[in-house]
Amino acid sequence: MKIKRFGVAAVALAAAGVLTLAGCSTSNEPAAPEGDSTAIITVNNTEPQNPLIPTNTNEVGGGLVLQNIFAGLVYYKADGSVENDVAESIESDDAQTWTIKIRDGLTFTNGDPVNAESFVKAWNYGAALDNAQLSSYFFESIEGFSYDENVAELPGLEVVDDLTFTVKLKQPESDFPLRLGYTAYFPVPESAWEDIEAFGENPIGNGPYMLDGEGAWAHNERIDLVKNEDYDGPRAAANGGIDMILYATTDAAYADLQGGNLDVIQEIPDSAIQTFETEFEGRSVNQPAAANATLTIPDRLAHFSGEEGHLRRQAISHAINREEITDVIFNGTRTPATDFTSPVIDGYSDELEGADVLDFDAELAADLWAQADAIAPWSGSFEIQYNADGPNQGWVDAVANQLKNNLGIEAAGKPIPTFAEHRTLITERQADTAFRNGWQFDYPSMFNGLGPIYGTGAGSNDGDYSNPEFDKLLDEGASASDVEEGIEKFQQAQEILFEDLPSIPLWYTNATGAWGEQVDNVEFGWDSWPILHQITKSE
Repeated sequence: MKIKRFGVAAVALAAAGVLTLAGCSTSNEPAAPEGDSTAIITVNNTEPQNPLIPTNTNEVGGGLVLQNIFAGLVYYKADGSVENDVAESIESDDAQTWTIKIRDGLTFTNGDPVNAESFVKAWNYGAALDNAQLSSYFFESIEGFSYDENVAELPGLEVVDDLTFTVKLKQPESDFPLRLGYTAYFPVPESAWEDIEAFGENPIGNGPYMLDGEGAWAHNERIDLVKNEDYDGPRAAANGGIDMILYATTDAAYADLQGGNLDVIQEIPDSAIQTFETEFEGRSVNQPAAANATLTIPDRLAHFSGEEGHLRRQAISHAINREEITDVIFNGTRTPATDFTSPVIDGYSDELEGADVLDFDAELAADLWAQADAIAPWSGSFEIQYNADGPNQGWVDAVANQLKNNLGIEAAGKPIPTFAEHRTLITERQADTAFRNGWQFDYPSMFNGLGPIYGTGAGSNDGDYSNPEFDKLLDEGASASDVEEGIEKFQQAQEILFEDLPSIPLWYTNATGAWGEQVDNVEFGWDSWPILHQITKSE
């Protein structure tokens, strides 16, 4: 093929299609918005599942913290477009071997240098089998990565000099730089390797914020961040810090927002869905985001493997009236799913073969369930595990009632007190029921909505799904040199998912949130998170 030189701008435009790159320079940034530069912004969050190690954090509670205390090679703007942060350049002649140059003079908040070694060591640690990192899958495409044996140092990673390293992939992947703003690719300071677990409790980053001293993470209570005055990048904080309040429920967070005791809420509880846009007129958001909700049913559960399981998955999907739930329970803040990704991601289609399994059809659902009963009679109750500290009970109860009415079975929710406990049961394979699941895209690419969740052995493959044909299409899509060819492969891969239904797509999640009268410049990004560094506050 004709050799082309790829850089971040070219990749953002070619691989994402809808994305535009404002520029790779971190200079000429707009003037800081007005407000008290020392003011502390309060925002709700959930207790992180694990110590805050970048390669072992794959859930939103920890992710929001890491995104603000670390700076990656690139970052994602509100619209999903990509700009360099730590990187000076990311280039390749063949989309397989990438040369990455780091800006000079950058440091972590303890003074350790941000250099090539700080990236390469962190990536090697994340990829090594013995370290069992939840995000190891993100290094799968690098030469030398293995799921079968421990590789302490990937041969595809090489430090060239203090500010330069190269990455050799197993195959050409033109969207590789697009991934590099995700938490798994963040650098780690040299001092962390003395005790990586202790580092996870008090992480030292290089981003616009840092933890406010020892004990800043008071588990199940709060995580306090202060401005990093030495951060030299495009996300300089316009405020003095962020206090993340770890609420037991979003209802409690919403009550604090109403009472003026919380500045920003990043998720609206069921109880306020009907009223929040009126109550916080001009100070709320309800916009499409790269996020979805699914119901995962591991095939290790009784009655959900083989042909019987295939029939029951189809029956459950047809028994759910998504339109009714998104209208009545969510008041239009969700959209019924028609694929496994998101409408805001380039390549989305609502006309994929097999997508009709998501259509509500109570009669067909009952017939499919009866066919499954002919193989092995159903007994017991169908339960749906969910975290009670998020706005989930309303929709779980609604789905359970629809399954009762349309399949003639007992069904109920199974609440788990916190998101961290919910996720731990799932990742340790101790969840003995179906469970609430979903995906907030790590970077704006169709591959990211499929590979990490359904690829064999992937870190977020919570149902342990495996299909060699699906994996093959994923690889072909990722290595395609033509954008449309890649999208076609990913769409074909989804058609296999519609046949197997390892998870049942429910709906796409809008970014919903609201903020108090004292804060301004509040914006929610493509990934549904509030952009905290630009928020201002008048004391």
